[in-house]
Amino acid sequence: MNNDKMKILLCEDDENLGMLLREYLQAKDYETELCTDGEAGYKAFQKDKFDICVFDVMMPKKDGFTLAKDIRQNNAEVPIIFLTAKTLKEDILEGFKLGADDYLTKPFSMEELTLRIEAVLRRVRGKKNRNRMFYQIGSFTFDTQKQILARGESTTKLTTKESELLSLLCAHANEILQRDYALKTIWIDDNYFNARSMDVYITKLRKHLKADENVEIINIHGKGYKLIMPDVEG
Repeated sequence: MNNDKMKILLCEDDENLGMLLREYLQAKDYETELCTDGEAGYKAFQKDKFDICVFDVMMPKKDGFTLAKDIRQNNAEVPIIFLTAKTLKEDILEGFKLGADDYLTKPFSMEELTLRIEAVLRRVRGKKNRNRMFYQIGSFTFDTQKQILARGESTTKLTTKESELLSLLCAHANEILQRDYALKTIWIDDNYFNARSMDVYITKLRKHLKADENVEIINIHGKGYKLIMPDVEG
């Protein structure tokens, strides 16, 4: 697992707000580059690699929509969140047409922005890992297609739900897998019945993995679960 900080390109022409947002995001452990106009933002994007972009819509020299359009011509994958004082439906639709991943209307709380950023990054990571066929979990090999967990000569055929949940835990290995995100991804609905069901599957997965003492699934109170396992490159 790569422990490098996630890198954000933040473009906001209100310097005071921009500096506050940058300080807050850096305190949340995101490396953040601040630009105060769209042209500077485009130059910064060409020079460096970013995990996510947060653009104000109304900016001098190049507005947020134009900046996003230019970036999309070079990079169709990088997630973009728009910040705007505008609430017009046409503007919101324009943003999504340009491939925005989310849209936040001013005024907003900094906490809400970080939650949106985290949610978008989780979705992006989920897409990247969805088609992954194999995971190494300590001394176990997990075949996501055949739904088989193997260790030496021993193999366990997982149920579909066990396999989906273990895949999600592996995609977020050594990080917190948010409980509500797991429920909505696998069970579609985060109601009480499904939440209890997920707890049962977590218990089953713990039993399957207990042969390797370096691997465990721990509860993170009020948040979710974390699959602890030795770091494996790739």
